[in-house]
Amino acid sequence: MKRIRSPQDAAAGVFLLALGVIALWGGAGLSAGSLGQIGPGMWPRALAALTVLGGIGLCVGAFFAPCAGLERWRLRGPLFVLGAAVVFALTIRPLGLAVAAPAAVVISALASRETRWIEVAVFAVVMTVLCVGLFKFALGLPIPLAPWLIGY
Repeated sequence: MKRIRSPQDAAAGVFLLALGVIALWGGAGLSAGSLGQIGPGMWPRALAALTVLGGIGLCVGAFFAPCAGLERWRLRGPLFVLGAAVVFALTIRPLGLAVAAPAAVVISALASRETRWIEVAVFAVVMTVLCVGLFKFALGLPIPLAPWLIGY
């Protein structure tokens, strides 16, 4: 029996396998349709299948490529990234996209100690402008821009 040479890849592969199987199970009730007429379940199934394939590839590769062992888990990254998503969800309606988007970028930047704040500020502005252009104007979604300033 071969020994796992890369436990980090094996752990990531098992995680991707679990994520893909959960996604396949969750989208099982959606109709996939056909290639001529794609249904609402086609894209989620395709992404879930690719996730499962990626997980299988990582698990198989863990037996061949040597790598460092599993590192200690740090809570800083997941905490701030999850916190950014929660802050975005709580602020999008009352404060609008003009506040929620840059707030999410800045909070998620706290996940790393190597953050460069000038780059974060530029990225927050660029992402906010792109999100406003895409979701508000190009797609016409009813997302409030800045209700505290210009109304809905």
